[in-house]
Amino acid sequence: MVQFFKNASYNILGYSKIAIIISISFIVIGVVSITLHKGLNFSVDFAGGTLVQMKFEKPVKDDLGQIRSAISELGYGTPEVKTIGPVSNNELQIMVKNDEKGAALSGEIKNALLNGYSQNPFEVQNVETVGPKIGGEMRIDVLIATILALIAILIYVGFRFTLPFGVAAIIPLFHDVLITITIFSFMGLEISLPFFAAVLMIVGYSLNDTIVIFDRIRENLKSGIRGKNFNDIVNGSINQTLSRTVITSVTTFFVVLSLYILGSEAIKDFAFALLIGVIGGTYSTIYIASSILVWWHKKWPIAR
Repeated sequence: MVQFFKNASYNILGYSKIAIIISISFIVIGVVSITLHKGLNFSVDFAGGTLVQMKFEKPVKDDLGQIRSAISELGYGTPEVKTIGPVSNNELQIMVKNDEKGAALSGEIKNALLNGYSQNPFEVQNVETVGPKIGGEMRIDVLIATILALIAILIYVGFRFTLPFGVAAIIPLFHDVLITITIFSFMGLEISLPFFAAVLMIVGYSLNDTIVIFDRIRENLKSGIRGKNFNDIVNGSINQTLSRTVITSVTTFFVVLSLYILGSEAIKDFAFALLIGVIGGTYSTIYIASSILVWWHKKWPIAR
């Protein structure tokens, strides 16, 4: 295995206070941003709106940007435009944040396309309305599912290691989610179902990285290295796994970056959330999780 940090001996925990200040600052910025924007920018799935299904005579997969721009001029925000079914069917699903006009809104969308995308004849096949109540229920369901997943992770890590390790592993996961939400809020990006799928992937990725380091810490604690205090053992364990952490993060980052650059508009926000998660997850694993473990040991010593 290639090692970029062979025999590394960096004082990583020496920067833990700076790292925590940076994290808290990011989260405060997120709270301010959400307050100024009067909440998160939820997609049609959560905020409610109108869904219009259309069938075109000619292929449309390369014209989604043009179609999206034409509908955006209606003033209902950025619509969600994506292909459905086989590409050869030339069918699109268009979702706009307005649940009051219903069928009337589909007429506005039709006129917008006739003016801004008239080179490809089409017909409206179906119109559905998602009310804000249904969207609100979906938000609650997704939130409950995410919290239950985090609780399950806490129980799993607590049994695999001990409670201090479980707490030290779960808090950085909340941190990664909050950082991702902060950046999305600051940039005015939509919070959609793919976003929450990305969040769960971020949680899994970050947890995997954390467990690798915690495994090494546990091994070093059991070996009973003489003359080494708890801080030295944790810091040494991070250095021992640093090469693996960096290689995994860099390769994952470039794969997701390719998805973001080369992928369609429909998955760009999903890929962007993953990019934030890879960076944030690596950072929180090295600095936040280990710092919490050291803090816990100072308050309630962890047995070797």
